[in-house]
Amino acid sequence: MKHLYIIGGTMGVGKTTVCRILKEKLEGSVFLDGDWCWDMHPFQVTEETKRMVQENIVFLLNNFLSCTAYDHVIFCWVLHQQNIIDDLLARLRTDNCEVHLISLVCTPGELARRIQKDVETGIRGEDAVGRSLSRLALYDSLSTLKLDVTELTPEETAGQILRLTSSR
Repeated sequence: MKHLYIIGGTMGVGKTTVCRILKEKLEGSVFLDGDWCWDMHPFQVTEETKRMVQENIVFLLNNFLSCTAYDHVIFCWVLHQQNIIDDLLARLRTDNCEVHLISLVCTPGELARRIQKDVETGIRGEDAVGRSLSRLALYDSLSTLKLDVTELTPEETAGQILRLTSSR
């Protein structure tokens, strides 16, 4: 049986880093970061671009799920609203697939610290802290497993996900 790991979390919480580690730990795995599906300049959030990115994600994930080379499909994106998750799941072919819905969360102080590091190294803009903090509380209401990563390294977080999903 295939495993689909859908890992959400606000910007800067560590999704991409954790998913890269999972990809290395899980034999026969493939990783898609939702942000790769609309890496554009200038960055534009419109109804058209939102629809496009969701179609891109569904297309790629369905291809990964149907490919016999992969047992583990790992996907991360902000996923801060239940309707986004529900729409995604409704369009994915998950027959014979165990779906793991996980939201990475941490304290506001830890999130600010992590993002500020990215700001200082030029990875993110100055406004990133406020934008990310404003979304943090949205994860409380989602139908996902919440994993508090405040005190965890990315390696420890990946290990927790593997334990929680009984994957090796």
